[in-house]
Amino acid sequence: MRLTRFTDNSLRVLIYLTLNKQRDVTITEIAEKVAIPRNHLMKIVPALSKKEFIKTTRGRGGGIRLALCAKKIKVGDVIRKMEERLDIIECYKPRCPLASSCRLKNVLSEATNAFLSVLDNYSVNDLVAQRESKLMELLGIT
Repeated sequence: MRLTRFTDNSLRVLIYLTLNKQRDVTITEIAEKVAIPRNHLMKIVPALSKKEFIKTTRGRGGGIRLALCAKKIKVGDVIRKMEERLDIIECYKPRCPLASSCRLKNVLSEATNAFLSVLDNYSVNDLVAQRESKLMELLGIT
């Protein structure tokens, strides 16, 4: 399975916010520190907010922060909510002549569920745990 750049960048945003849990950060700051184009963040941030992973505050002094404790944000949930499609194959576009008897779609669906199940064991906090100081150093966070 391959995740979209959108989901990859969404996870980067959540990691950055986890490392900055004491303050609001701006889209410009995230773009500079995590190497995500600002125009991509202008799509990612509203999506993360709509899915209730982050809170945004507009205006002077506003910014972005996690809506939940990083320990409560499961990586599997982020992927489920940020990916448009999790199907590995499409048996009906165009229609496969084997679709009515083939088990491939079911087997791949089972594999996808197993993949997500493993990711449900990890929170966004787990992605930075025991690495916070090194990650903060790499990103220039004081």
